[in-house]
Amino acid sequence: MGHRDDVASAVAERALADLQRDAHSLDVALHSVEVTVGREPVLRAGCAPAGPDAPHRMYSVSKTVTGLAVGLLAAEGALDLDDPVLKHFGDMAPVHPWLEATTLHHMLSMRGPHRSTTFKRVPGGWLESYFRVPPSHAPGTVFTYDTSASYTLAALVERVTGTTVADYLRPRVLDPIGVSAGLRFLPSPEGVSHGGSGLVCSPHDLLLLAQLMLDGGVHEGRSLLPADYLERATTPQASTSLLTWGSSLRHAYGYQLWLPPQGGWAMFGLGGQIVYGDPARDLAVVVTADTQACTGGDQRLIDLVLGGLLPALTGATPSAVPDTAHANPSATAAPARTELAWPAPSHDPAHAVAASGRWVRPTGGVGNDEGPAEIVLELGDGGGRLRSSDGWDLPLRFGEPAPARLDGDPAVVTAGWSSPSTLDVRVAGLGDELATVRVRCVRAEDGSLTVQSQGFAETIGPGWTFHGTYSAAA
Repeated sequence: MGHRDDVASAVAERALADLQRDAHSLDVALHSVEVTVGREPVLRAGCAPAGPDAPHRMYSVSKTVTGLAVGLLAAEGALDLDDPVLKHFGDMAPVHPWLEATTLHHMLSMRGPHRSTTFKRVPGGWLESYFRVPPSHAPGTVFTYDTSASYTLAALVERVTGTTVADYLRPRVLDPIGVSAGLRFLPSPEGVSHGGSGLVCSPHDLLLLAQLMLDGGVHEGRSLLPADYLERATTPQASTSLLTWGSSLRHAYGYQLWLPPQGGWAMFGLGGQIVYGDPARDLAVVVTADTQACTGGDQRLIDLVLGGLLPALTGATPSAVPDTAHANPSATAAPARTELAWPAPSHDPAHAVAASGRWVRPTGGVGNDEGPAEIVLELGDGGGRLRSSDGWDLPLRFGEPAPARLDGDPAVVTAGWSSPSTLDVRVAGLGDELATVRVRCVRAEDGSLTVQSQGFAETIGPGWTFHGTYSAAA
């Protein structure tokens, strides 16, 4: 490796270290980071067992993939983006006049008639809810982020094609660009691909898709995505300036894509799933994470990525100098390959106290009517286990992560004596639903054990969130 490559690699590693430091200060776990410029890899990092090639829940990044399927169907003549959605769901009639006037264009640009997602607001299935929940405004007037619109678009794809969204896209787009065979959408309760939030794939799959979009939908001389749809998708269709979210999203929205003020476009999902493309620099970025333990963490992370990581890598803000990809030494350097670290409680053995044993929740005590009935700690100098009568069984290794299970799914546990008599445990769940659990156990002078547990996920069980004090078992 020459001096030029050494410098570029050092810049990339320093930029990544800064991003990880800032993320960990928010208790945000970075799972993967991958960056290319001009199709050349600049940065590739992962946090084992997560990483660029590991399956990962992508949440609302799903919306963009669903939108691409709708655009393909339009190019094939199976539908028109100006079609009223009711044209394809006549079995849902009659509906409110505002729903009668709602077109696929309105839904793709998040200017439909509902103020928010309609799921679970009326009895019945998710699809039916879109047509049964009373609309709040005329379509085409204001931007309202509505996952049920994206879900209905996925249902439309399946109704028109007779197959799943992933299976429709596979021979047309996914297989030709080398997307892994494991890409899938989680099904809704009624068996429809959850096109609004259910995408599971590797981060590298999304990098391939981002590169295809940067190439105008053309791969090895073949047009795989319709250029006219991509142009409309990446052109402002709605203002998002009234959002209270992160600054990177308060600019504009295209078709199932965010259009940041820095230029380019972004896919964005709960927990910090980010795909960014900048045609001016021929730059693609994919970041996966779990930000759920930090209020507003996903918005704060995208601001860190677009406002910190990218300027550090390119030497300028993304919109400052157009078409400089090949002037950037990072574009031709070997990628910086770095192992990301899991957020971990600090650990000082001097803070440890004798806390092994079985602990039970007193009955009839104020504030002690929640959480497991029993906690078991088995601790030594290097770690131990935290178990409960509710089924917890968490291995603890002070100073290094430990593989575990969280509600049956793969997980990673970090732990440490963070302050006097205080044992902190952090669990990162890596199943089809990302989850973070934080548990603090404090041994008091009277021998009691106070346990404060916090669970963060869309549907995490209530047993992971409680606050109670336990007495040592006789």
